[in-house]
Amino acid sequence: MEYTVQKLALLAGVSTRTLRYYDTIGILKPAKMNSSGYRIYGQAEVDRLQQILFYKELGFNLVKIKEIITSPAFNAVIALKEHREQLLSKRSQIDQLIHNVEKTIASNEGRMKMTNQEKFEGFKQKLIRDNEKKYGNEIREKYGDDIVDQSNQKFLDMTKEKHDELSKLTEELNTTLEAAYKTGDPSSDIAQKTADLHKQWLMYYWKEYNEEAHSGLADMYVDDDRFTAYYDKNQPGTAKFLRDAIHIYTGKKQ
Repeated sequence: MEYTVQKLALLAGVSTRTLRYYDTIGILKPAKMNSSGYRIYGQAEVDRLQQILFYKELGFNLVKIKEIITSPAFNAVIALKEHREQLLSKRSQIDQLIHNVEKTIASNEGRMKMTNQEKFEGFKQKLIRDNEKKYGNEIREKYGDDIVDQSNQKFLDMTKEKHDELSKLTEELNTTLEAAYKTGDPSSDIAQKTADLHKQWLMYYWKEYNEEAHSGLADMYVDDDRFTAYYDKNQPGTAKFLRDAIHIYTGKKQ
């Protein structure tokens, strides 16, 4: 079956302007142009549009979506299975938050008691899932499932008081790192204070401290573009600076 821009837009629930934009950026081009100069879409384009909308729903931007679906290695069936798993995970997160809201309502109405820890359970589960999605494969490959699972459980068991402490420490770490970076010297006192604060921050997640693991994590901040982007978002070069400071702190680099 063939579709004009108007018909495909109506079918998919998007605007004709969106379809024309997708054509312009090369993410969804029509199968052909008819004799009147109108875009005509076939079944392959319908399927591709569905994939695009799936990825958009999962939070991918158009640049990343185009990179994925135009890759020679792209497999539509595998992609659909991945969509299913991600949507199920998303549904699980929403279900847990709904359950958390229902318990909070019941607690406020006096029908049950809810601990402070329970009030934040859903949010912490979501954070863990988000981190697993972004960095899970790399972290598990580097440290093993047992270490990562223990870290996740420690975070889930964290009390509100501990979570407040962690938030305060995170703010201090970021502020100190920003000031240390301006010195340009990872061996300076303030840079080494940053490395020590980073160690303290880690101990809210890790069961026990290990200098080699600390140093290895710092390497990932530079080796993995996603970590680098996080630390370099305000000051390019911050990830490398933090890595060097931690290497000195742990004795990897004198």
